[in-house]
Amino acid sequence: MATAGGIGGSRILLRRLREIMAAGGPAQERLDRLVQTIASTTVADVCSIYLKRGRVLELFATEGLKPEAVHRTQLAEGEGLVGLVAETGRPLSLADAPHHPRFSYRPETGEDPFQSFLGVPIVRAERVFGVMVVQNRVARVYGEDEVEALQTIAMVLAEITASGALGDLSGLTEVEAKPSRPDRLTGKAFSDGLAVGVAFLHEPHAPLGRLIADDPVAEEVRLMDAMGQVRADLDRMLEGEGGRLSGVSAEVLETFRLMVDDEGFVGRLKAGIQAGLSADAAVERVRAEHRTRMQAAKDPYLRERLNDLEDLDNRILRTLAGKTRITDLPDRTILFARDLGPAELLDYPSSKLAGVALEEGGAASHAVIVARALGVPMVGRMPGLLSRVEPGDKVVLDGERGETWLRPEPAVLAAFEERAKLRLAREEAYARLKDKPAVTLDGVKVTLLLNAGLALDVQHLDELGADGVGLFRTEFQFMVSEALPKLKAQTALYETILDAAKDRPVTFRTLDIGGDKLLPYLSTQREENPALGWRALRIGLDRPALLRYQLRALIQAAAGRRLRIMFPLVASAAEFEAARAYVDRELDWARARSGMEPSLIEVGAMLEAPSLAFCLDQLKGKADFLSIGTNDLMQYFFAADRGNARVADRYDLLSAPALRFLKAIREQADALALPLSICGEAAGRPLEAMALIGLGFRSLSMPATGIGLVKAMIRSMDAGAAAAMLEGVLSDSRPSLRGALAAYAREAEIALG
Repeated sequence: MATAGGIGGSRILLRRLREIMAAGGPAQERLDRLVQTIASTTVADVCSIYLKRGRVLELFATEGLKPEAVHRTQLAEGEGLVGLVAETGRPLSLADAPHHPRFSYRPETGEDPFQSFLGVPIVRAERVFGVMVVQNRVARVYGEDEVEALQTIAMVLAEITASGALGDLSGLTEVEAKPSRPDRLTGKAFSDGLAVGVAFLHEPHAPLGRLIADDPVAEEVRLMDAMGQVRADLDRMLEGEGGRLSGVSAEVLETFRLMVDDEGFVGRLKAGIQAGLSADAAVERVRAEHRTRMQAAKDPYLRERLNDLEDLDNRILRTLAGKTRITDLPDRTILFARDLGPAELLDYPSSKLAGVALEEGGAASHAVIVARALGVPMVGRMPGLLSRVEPGDKVVLDGERGETWLRPEPAVLAAFEERAKLRLAREEAYARLKDKPAVTLDGVKVTLLLNAGLALDVQHLDELGADGVGLFRTEFQFMVSEALPKLKAQTALYETILDAAKDRPVTFRTLDIGGDKLLPYLSTQREENPALGWRALRIGLDRPALLRYQLRALIQAAAGRRLRIMFPLVASAAEFEAARAYVDRELDWARARSGMEPSLIEVGAMLEAPSLAFCLDQLKGKADFLSIGTNDLMQYFFAADRGNARVADRYDLLSAPALRFLKAIREQADALALPLSICGEAAGRPLEAMALIGLGFRSLSMPATGIGLVKAMIRSMDAGAAAAMLEGVLSDSRPSLRGALAAYAREAEIALG
C-alpha cells in the first residue's frame, strides 16, 4: 500500500471504480472486481468488504482471504476488529492486529498470516452499514494518506450502493445500504396535528453524479468560487445588510467567517479534491467528519460549535448546487432536520409544508411557536432520526403522540387516516362552539385569550372565538431580522395586530430575548446558565434605548386606541417601576411630538420569577394587571430546566405544591384588586385548565390549538364542584395529582378532548 497510497492512489482507485461501474454486471461481480482492484493498487495482501445484513456484519467480497468465506463469515454486533470499526464509526489502524484485545479469530477466512490491519467504516448519513478492510502480512503502520485514500473509496462506495447504482444487493441478502423498511421513532410532540407526506431533508447531499471528478483544477475553482460567495453572504450578514439567519449570534457568524478562511478547513476540502472527489463530495466528507466528532463530544458547548460547523458545510453545499435558498418542495412536505431556527422554518413555503420532524429541538423553542402559528405539526427529540430517513420516503407524522412513522405499512396508513377523520370531526365540533360563551355549568364566565407571535395568529381570532390576545410575543420581528427593525417597521406590525384584533384587547409583551433567544446584532456573552442570566426585562433596563424604541412604536401604533403593555420576567417591584417610568417618558414624548396617544394604556407584569409573588402588595396602584407565565414560573419553582429532557417531565404543575403556590398568588391578587390571568402552555390543556379554574382563575391565555378544547371542557364542568374537589387534595404528598384529577373529570363527565 505504501507505493500507491495517498492522493495519487485514491485518484487511481476512483478512476478504476468508475470503470468497474461503467462495465456493468451483477453487484457481486462488481464488488469482487473492486476488492481485487483495491488490493493490487494499494499493494495490500488482503482487501475485504463487510456489509451489514440485519444485525450482523457479513463478508461480501475479499481478495486475499479464502473465497469460500464470502457470505459464510458473519460477525455479531461489536465482534472483532471489524465490529469495533462499525461500532465507533472511526478508522482503525494496527501494526499487530492479532494481539489486539478485540481481535476475533475466524479460521474459515484463513487470515492467520496477516499482521497489519486497516479498517474504515462505510458510512452514509451517520449510518454505518459496512466496513472496508486492508491487511498485510508484515507488521507495518498505515500512514494518514493511506487511511484517507481508503476512506475516500468507502465514502463513494456508500453513495453508489445507497443509490442502487452498484446493483441490487437487497433481494438476496437483506443489505440495507439505505433505510428501506418500515420504521417508527418516538419523541416529543412539539406542535399538535397529524400529517402524511414525503420526506425532505433540510441538510443537502452531494448529487450522485458529482462524486468523482476528472479535473481537480476545475473542481478547486468551483470550490473557491462557492467559498467566495459564502464569504460575501456572511459579510453582508455581519454588516446587517440582508440575509436571514434567525437565532444565530454574531459570534457564530464570526466563527463561520473565520472558518471560510481557515487554512486547515480549506486544506481538508482541497485534499479531498486532489484525491479525486468533486468539490461537493469533498465538502460531504468533511461534514461527515464534523458529524462523527459531534456525536462523540460530551461537552454541550463543543457539540453546539460542531453543529455550527455542519451548518457552514450545508451552506457551502447549497452554494455549490446553485441553491442558496430553498424553494423547490414536493407537495405535502415533511421537513427533516437536526434542529431549526424560526427564520429557517419561515424560509420554507408554508403552502407545501405538512409537518416537521427534528432529531433534537426543544418544546420551548421559537421554531415550535412558529410551527404552531402556521398550524404545522412538529415532533422532536428523536435520536438517530437523520440516519433512518431518505429523501422522498413516505412519512406519517403524529403531533399528538410524538411519533414519526417512516415508510409505513398500509395498515398503519389506514389506522392513521381513521384517526385523522375523527380529529377533523372533533375540530368541526369545536368550530361550532366559537360563538358560544365559555361559561361553566354553574354560571362562571371564563375569558379565553390567544397566545400569538405572528400576525397570522391574530387573523384567526374570529374563527377561534377567542376573546382577545393575552400575549403577543414581539421578539419574532427582531429574531428574523439581521438588524434592529426600524421604528416604522415596528409600528406597522403593531398597527396590523391591533387592526386584526378589532375591538378585542391585545397584550403586547416587550422584548423577551436572551437565554436561548439571541439576536445577531445584539452583543452578548456566553453564560453558564442563560435561563437565569441577562435576558428579558433585564436587557431592556440595561439597554434603555432598545426598550424605549419599542415602547415608542407601540404608543404610536395605538394612537386613539387601547394599549396593553406587559414586561417579561419582572423580579421585583423596583424593576417594574423603572420600566413603567420609561412608558411615562415615551407618553410625554408622544404628546409633545404629535399630541396623539392611546385612548387607554394599561401596563402589567409577567409573573415568572417566584420573587415577584412575594411583593405583589408593592405593585398596588402601579401595575394595572398581572399575568402568570407558567412555563418559566414552574421551571424556576421546581429548579428544573424545561428544555432538559432528563428533568423537564419530572415535575408537574398538577402537583400539590405548585397548585397551592398558584392559589396563594391568586388569593393575594384578588385581595389587592389586581387583575390576574394565566398565560402559558398549561392554560391550553383541558385537564390543567380545569384545575386552574377550580383554583379561582377566570382568565386563561393559550395557544390557538387549545381554545376549542378548553371551551368544550369549560362548558361541561361545574367550577364550584371542581374547587371543592381541589380543596380535598391540595395537601396530598404525591408527586402529581394528575391521576386523581383525571379520575374526577371522568366521573363528572367533563370533556377533556
